[in-house]
Amino acid sequence: MALNFKMSELIHSDTAAKYKINNMPDINSLDNMLDLITYCLQPIREKIGKPMIITSGYRCSTLNNHPEIRGVKNSQHTTGQAVDFVITGMAPDQIIAKIKSFGIEFDQLINEYNRWVHISFNKGKNRHQVLRY
Repeated sequence: MALNFKMSELIHSDTAAKYKINNMPDINSLDNMLDLITYCLQPIREKIGKPMIITSGYRCSTLNNHPEIRGVKNSQHTTGQAVDFVITGMAPDQIIAKIKSFGIEFDQLINEYNRWVHISFNKGKNRHQVLRY
């Protein structure tokens, strides 16, 4: 299977670059990101047939706690288990409906502020939660 994603997409942060925050994940977070790509992101990309733009991926705790980010304390972004993304020409509700119809395994699917989709994957512990903020 050819992958359409690079780890660099999931690690990149303009905020980290701006404030010189080392956002390099540990080995466990890298493993989690590979699972997220394999079980969620790549299947979504193949079934929808359009590029996904990752708007937020892995965040080290320093980055997650930064005033420009203000991530929640237990964010799955800090463990490499979550990304936020958009797909050009599709609303978050449309993306979520498609993902659910495809039967793709996930922990959480969240329509965040009707601007992007948050998806997480927690191997062996997925809750299949669909939320809206």
